[in-house]
Amino acid sequence: QVQLVESGGGLVEAGGSLRLSCAASGRAFSNYAMTWFRQRPGKERDFVATISYNGGKTYYADSVKGRFTISRDNAQNTVALQMNSLKPEDTAVYYCAAHWGVVSTTASDYNYWGQGTQVTVSS
Repeated sequence: QVQLVESGGGLVEAGGSLRLSCAASGRAFSNYAMTWFRQRPGKERDFVATISYNGGKTYYADSVKGRFTISRDNAQNTVALQMNSLKPEDTAVYYCAAHWGVVSTTASDYNYWGQGTQVTVSS
């Protein structure tokens, strides 16, 4: 069982940066792949970035590649998403999610979700 709490969202101008953080409680955090998804109004939840259990592998959606960086600290039970060069189309609620074992970009594979944090990018 893993409980996840996101923080770091807010309002930023286009071109700006934000850093999201997800704090996990529960055991065996280092056994979980961790992923950020986002959901825009009226849209499905989309994959953003994922990181393997030990941080050795990362994958990104094409729309954020080169602008966003996912990282994790297994000693602190946290995962972060550094978002640079933000665009208005990045506006969404961002969720972190945990998946036991291998990475997955499919939301339905995830059993553990945070409550989400709002990111709003103004033009």
